[in-house]
Formats: sequence, C-alpha cells, structure tokens
Amino acid sequence: MNVEFYSLGAAEEVTGSKHVLEIDGKSYLIDCGAFQGSRAEADRKNRDFGIAVDRIDGTILTHGHHDHCGLLPLLIKRGYKGNIFATPATRDIASLIMMDSANIQARDAMYLRSQAQKKGEKFDWTPLYNEQDAIQAVSQMVGVSYNRPMYIGDGISLEFHDAGHILGSAMASITVKKGGEELHILASGDLGRKGKPIIRDPAIPGGAPDYIILESTYGDRRHDSTDDAIEKLATLAKRTVQNKGRILIPSFAIERTQELVYYFHLLVDDGIIPEIPIFVDSPMATNATTIFQVHPECYSEEIKDAFIKHHKNPFGFNSLHFTTSVQESKALNDHKGPLIIISADGMCEAGRIQHHLIHNIQDPNTTILTVGYMAENTLGRRIRNREGEVKIHGQWFKLKAQVEEINAFSAHADYFEAVEWLKAMDTSRLKGIFLVHGEKKAQAFFKNYLAENGFPNTQIVQYGKTYEMG
Repeated sequence: MNVEFYSLGAAEEVTGSKHVLEIDGKSYLIDCGAFQGSRAEADRKNRDFGIAVDRIDGTILTHGHHDHCGLLPLLIKRGYKGNIFATPATRDIASLIMMDSANIQARDAMYLRSQAQKKGEKFDWTPLYNEQDAIQAVSQMVGVSYNRPMYIGDGISLEFHDAGHILGSAMASITVKKGGEELHILASGDLGRKGKPIIRDPAIPGGAPDYIILESTYGDRRHDSTDDAIEKLATLAKRTVQNKGRILIPSFAIERTQELVYYFHLLVDDGIIPEIPIFVDSPMATNATTIFQVHPECYSEEIKDAFIKHHKNPFGFNSLHFTTSVQESKALNDHKGPLIIISADGMCEAGRIQHHLIHNIQDPNTTILTVGYMAENTLGRRIRNREGEVKIHGQWFKLKAQVEEINAFSAHADYFEAVEWLKAMDTSRLKGIFLVHGEKKAQAFFKNYLAENGFPNTQIVQYGKTYEMG
C-alpha cells in the first residue's frame, strides 16, 4: 500500500482548500475551494489548478463554503467527469454558493469591460466558469449521509461525520484496505465548536485514525465565551438605539447570518433589547435560510424541539426583514436609524456589504461589527485592523465608523477546542497530524501547543510538498 498526501491550496494560508490523497497511484481530491484575497493574486491562484483533471479518480467535499467548493465548476469545465461526494445539505449549500459565484463573475466581467472601454483599454479577463458549469457540478454530486460508509474506490471507503461547522459540514474518514493492511485517515475539513446554536457539536469519530489532516485557522487564538458575546451584542444594539445609528455586520450568508438572527431573536424575546429593524440584505442568505428549514437532520436538539414540538421559527421574528431586490437594498441607505444590516460577503470582498460601507464608513454613528475570520489582504481585514483609509470600488474612504469585533461567533474551533476534540478521540494509533488552512504564525503556535499536549508528530503542510502516509 502506497499512500501520499499533498496540498494545492490552504497550505500556510487560510483560503483555497485543495488537498490530494494519492492511493496506489489513484488521486482523490479533498475539497476544491477558491482562493480569496487581492484580486490579481486570487485570480492567478484560482486559474493555476495544480493537478491534471484526468488524474483525479474521485472528489470529496467537506462543506459548502466558497473557499472549499468554489472551484468545483472549474474542475468540471476542465473535463472532470467523476463523482463529488458530499452530504445532502452540503450539496444544497454548495449549489447556492457556486451559482452565486458564477453570477458575481459575470457581473464583474461586464463592469470591468465597460470600465476598460471608457478608458480605451484592451479587456481580456474572462470568468473562471459560468452558471452551466455550476449546474453540472451539482449534477455530479453524490449525497452521502452522516455515518453511512460507502466505497469510493477499490478497497477505499469514505464515511462522513458531523464537523459542527456549518449546515451539512463533515469530517471525512477515509479507510484504505489493501493486501491485509489497513490505514485510517481523518480529514477534519473546517472543525466547528461545541455549544453553537442551530447545528450539532462536532462529532467524535469512532475508530482510531493513523493520520489526521487538521485545520488551524485559529491556531493561536482563543474565542470569547458565547455569554460575553451576547452581552456585547446587546450593548451595541442599545448604543445604536440611543444614537439612532446603524450596525453593519459583514457576514457569510451561510450559518453566521442565521446564528446572528437567532441571537437577536433571543435578545428581543427576553426583553433585553427593544425591537430594532434588522435587514438581512443578501438574496443568498434568504435562500440559505430556506435550505436550513429543509435539513432538520443537521439541527441541534434545541432547534429541533423548537421546530418539531413547538412549530416556532427560530430564523424569523417581527422586526426581521429579508431584502431581495437591488432597489430594496439601495433604499436602506435612506432608512432612518436605528437599524441593523447583515449583508454578505463576510470578508467584504464582494456583494452588497461594499455598497453599505461606501455609504456609512465615514459616519461616526455607524458601527461595523466583524464576527468572523478576515483573511489577509481583504477589505474586511483592513477594516478590522482599523486602517485610517480603505479603498472600495476604486475610491478612498476615511474610516470614521466605529469598529467592533466579536470572535465568539466564529464557526472554527480555536486551538484549545481543537485539542479538546483530539483528546476525546482514540488516538492510540496516531502517527501524525498535518496542519492545513492556517496562517504561518497561527500554525507555528498551534504546532508547539499540540506538542505540549501530547501530539508531537505534527507537520505544517507546505504547498506542493508530498508527505508519506503508512
């Protein structure tokens, strides 16, 4: 048995997850995500696929975030005909994400072409893929429910376990049986956290893995407690009511938006904050909320009880409004405060949040609340770092709005939570841990912390470098 592992994305960086298991000469792709960051660098990395499509025998998708599924349509466009294994909820979420990406790219091409024509310049940029490629990617997805092992190759089985990250997210447990030998590899995908609303806690897979491919996004950070975060959310809401301002929350349409709505629902329901108009200004978030409602198999017991026993909708209440049209979105600029706007993209790199920032970033009565990870070289990172001026749509704006951060809403385990998860597992056979999906500084800290806590055989995965397993 010859098993090797290498990474073509999210190696010593956070976005663009793309990892390969070579099993006796056959290649299995784990995730196929888009890189997010500066436009030129992202475009270059996304077009440089790193592996010939005809070498891939199967593809495993751990969850539906853009940085894990966003290049699947490009894989299809370049001729991939094989299966894409995913949970049913991930299939639905990824469909939404990929179609949205295709639409954004088409709009970007139109805008950039018109700008080039105005300047008399040549324009030759083309989208990575179109809607038809995204549709074909979904058609090649094979739904695999949690805890239902299935063979994906000769002597190679796949079993998904709930990763507790977003709806449908999974760890991929891969078992290779060849010639009397057996090897267990566990790819964490994005590892979630205990005690999050809506979805279940990360599972503790049975069996003992020989190798773990582990994400390290928050390898050097601890999250605030949820209770402290809800208290801070209430404080910000009360301040916004007092100054008749607004809170802008850049948020990914999947999971974070629904979680924020749920917390605001609780605060209003308990009389802690008054009813404030809350606008979810993202067609994708509206559609994603519908997807949440049709996948109760992913719910925590609390949410399941609310839906099934009491027929309550924890994703909606009286002061909540979903905007769909561009006209409705623009009208929010004239809406008197107080109000709260939750809008995608979570890293402020695209979408309607950019337009809301243009209109409000220079207003001291506006609070920009960041609630998730902001990758390097993104607009969200520059705002979170409180840079004096930021560029949006080619224009410079002074950052006069107040900037607040709540990291307890992160869907990623921090270094303490990740080790707690590892210690709950049977690691008696563990030969090594490979760290992916993390920035260098975070990974260096995490590697040392793992060693101090009984996991010395840890390697930080480098782009393109091959690692032996077995």
